[in-house]
Order: sequence, then structure tokens, then C-alpha cells
Amino acid sequence: MALFEVPGWTVPSAPISNAPTSSSRKRKRHNPDAGVAQPINLDKLMRKIPKTNEAEAVSEATGDTKPSKKARSKRDRKTQSKGKAAASTSTTAAPKKAKKTAPRAVAADIQAGPSTPKKKQKQQKDAAEEPKLSKKSKAEGQLTTLQDRMRQSLDGARFRMINETLYKSHSSEASRMMHEDPQMFEEYHSGFRRQVQSWPSNPVEVYIEELSSRPGLVIADLGCGDAVLAQSLVPKGLTVLSFDLVSRNPYVIEADICAKLPLPGSEPSSNDGDPSAGDAHVVDLVVCALSLMGTNWPNCIREAWRVLKPDGELKIAEVASRFKDVKEFIALINSYGFRVKKGSKDKSNSHFTFFTFVKTPRASKTDEEWQKIYAKSDLLKPCEYKRR
Repeated sequence: MALFEVPGWTVPSAPISNAPTSSSRKRKRHNPDAGVAQPINLDKLMRKIPKTNEAEAVSEATGDTKPSKKARSKRDRKTQSKGKAAASTSTTAAPKKAKKTAPRAVAADIQAGPSTPKKKQKQQKDAAEEPKLSKKSKAEGQLTTLQDRMRQSLDGARFRMINETLYKSHSSEASRMMHEDPQMFEEYHSGFRRQVQSWPSNPVEVYIEELSSRPGLVIADLGCGDAVLAQSLVPKGLTVLSFDLVSRNPYVIEADICAKLPLPGSEPSSNDGDPSAGDAHVVDLVVCALSLMGTNWPNCIREAWRVLKPDGELKIAEVASRFKDVKEFIALINSYGFRVKKGSKDKSNSHFTFFTFVKTPRASKTDEEWQKIYAKSDLLKPCEYKRR
């Protein structure tokens, strides 16, 4: 056994150099003892070893990592007695007392002392930068604010895709898609509700304000969506018949407004070319608020004429950017048996254009004549969105 050899400890063979650090500017001198093993200062080494108590120090020196039962019992009693003494001391003396008895991790926290003002500011800044949960996200699965914004962005993209598809599809195809995928209906209408919030004004709200003072009217709302018009006007004494492709609302009647409305009314009865207003009408006013969608939207105007009473009104509100030529659009609607009401055209709104037409008698038309009218559906451009 070599001199000063202790069980559980190893001494490196290389000598401990007493040479100055590289940062020192002192000149290196020749060391005559270089290459000769120097004696080890055990007292200095032992002082560098962090010890929690005597029992653990002995166990580390002997290589026994598990202290004896007697040592553990003594250590526990000593820790408990010192813990009670530390608890009874003042808050100012607590850090110093705990430093001697607490485990290393706790002692390190105590040595750190109270946080400085700069440290507090950093902690507050870090806490503010942590993702916060929005109220809506908490109810929908604990999403962070960033995740909630991403979800809304995806929902908006989904709405734009569905909306553009509906504008470019035949009404029968749109009805098939809505019924085969019920989620599509929900996504479209929830996206539409979010979009309405960014508009300077909502055409439906404009009509609610305008028609509230005309009780007793029977109104057909074609492409009603959530039937907001009916829910607002029915309590005020008006009758509103609401139609849309899918009915998820007791106010809504399921129907394809570009095919056949489930309402009485007839085309001109005479075949000799004499103008007629038809028979069996029950509707005083038809509203088409942003509902002239699909490639066959002109047939919706034909249905509006069929169900309207003589001199009944047709109100149309559409996105201003959809019109290729406003004058040609008015001429197209007039060819169905309408005349535009003087002073009713309103282009003051930056987003939407409003029209009011009055039903007039007209002669019956052949299928060939109707096909020529339907071919002008491109006077209203479909709503398209820029690819992002």
C-alpha cells in the first residue's frame, strides 16, 4: 500500500502544477523539482469536499455510499432538531441557519437571498410572455392564444373555400354537398357569422330597420341563413317565410330557392302573349340578401316573380364587386317582369349595392327565351379569394 493511500480514493499520477495561470504576466522560472512527484496535501483536499455531516463524510471516504443505520438515525435527529430551531427564529436569521442544515438544493436557494428589483422585473416579463389561455379557448380544449388564432385562421380558410365552391356550383350540387357533409353547413355559417362582424354594415340589419315599421307584411326570405330577419321581424307583427338549403332552425324551411319554392303562385296563364301577373299569390315582399349564389341564380328571380302578389316588391342586396355592369343587371331583372323602383338603387355603401324592384305583368315565355335569360348569369361574378 502506497504512502497516504486511502481506500475509495485515487490520486492522479501526474503532479499538481504550481505554475501560474495563463493570464499571469509573470515570467516562468525554471523549476528544479519538475518531473518529481510532490507530496499531496490531504487536509487541503478534504476541505474542498462538500460534506453534509460526519457520517456521510466517513461513508464517502471509505467508499460506502449508504450510511449505516446508526448514522442515518443520528443525522435525522440532528436535522429535525435544527429544523425546529430554524422555524422558531426570525425571518432575517432563517437563511443563515438553514444554510448549515438544509440539503444542498435548498441551501442554494436560501443563499440566493431575496430577488433583486431587476430579477423581479425579469420574472414578471417572462410570466407576461408565457402563452395565455383565451376565454373561448378554455372552453374548447385549453388552447393558447396563438393556437386559438391559428385555429381561427384555418376556420376562415375553410369558410372561404366553401363559399367560393358554392358560388361556382349549381344549386342542386350545393344542396347535395350540404346534405352529404353536415359539418360543411356548420362551418360555412359559423364562418359567415365571423365575417359579418368585420363589415361596416349588414344588409339584413338594414332591412330589419326598414321593414320594422310595416306590420302585416308577408315576406319571403330567400337564402335566409340563420333566419335573423324572421327572428327580428316576427315579434313585431310581420310574417316571414325563411328558405335555405338546410334547415337547422325552427324558422327555416328547407328548399332550393333556385328550383321550386313550396309556395303558391303561377306563371302568366295566357298563351296568346298578353301580359299577366299570374294567380294564387300570397307574398307581399321577397328579400334576396347576399343569396344570389350558384351558377343558376337567375331562376331564383323567376321564382320570386311567381310567388309575389301584383305590385309586390323584390329587394336585392349584393356585394358591390360582383357586378360587371349595374345597368345590364337591372335590365336583366326587368326582363323577368319587374321594374326598378325610382330612387331605390343605393350604391353609397362601399361593400354592398341595394335595389328595390316592383312586380309587373308580363307575357309567358318559351323555354328557348328562358335559356337566353339564364345565359346572362355571368353578370354577377362569383366571390373569389386570393390564394395565400
